[in-house]
Amino acid sequence: MSWEFQDHLPIYAQLMDTLKRRIVTGRYLPGEKLPSVRELAAEAGINPNTVQRAFSELERDGLIYTQRATGKYVTENEADIKSAREALARTQVADFLRAMQSLGFSVGDVIVLLQSFKESEEEIKHADSGM
Repeated sequence: MSWEFQDHLPIYAQLMDTLKRRIVTGRYLPGEKLPSVRELAAEAGINPNTVQRAFSELERDGLIYTQRATGKYVTENEADIKSAREALARTQVADFLRAMQSLGFSVGDVIVLLQSFKESEEEIKHADSGM
C-alpha cells in the first residue's frame, strides 16, 4: 500500500488512524499478528520510532497487545474493537455535520437530504435488479 501523509497532522497520529481503521474494518482480524515496527516503517517510509509511538498509543487504547518475542497482535476483545469503530463513526458524523452546517444546512435538512439519497439508492438498486 502507498502511504501518503499530510503536513497538518503528526505522522504517528495518521499512522495510528490508518491502523485503527484497518482493525475496525476487519482488514486486520482479531488475534492477527501485525507487521513489525521495522517492516511497517520501511513500508511507510517513516522512522521506526514513529511506528513505535503509534503502536504504543494503540496498545494504550486496548486495540493491540504485545506478546514477548513474537510481536504485536490485534486485540481479540470484540467490545474494544466495536467501541473504537463507533468512536470513529461519531467523529465522521460530526465532521460531516460541521461541513453541512457550513453550507447552511440544519441537522433536519441533512436528515431529509440523507433520506432522499437513501430512497434514490434503493430505486437504483431496484431498477438494476430488474434488468
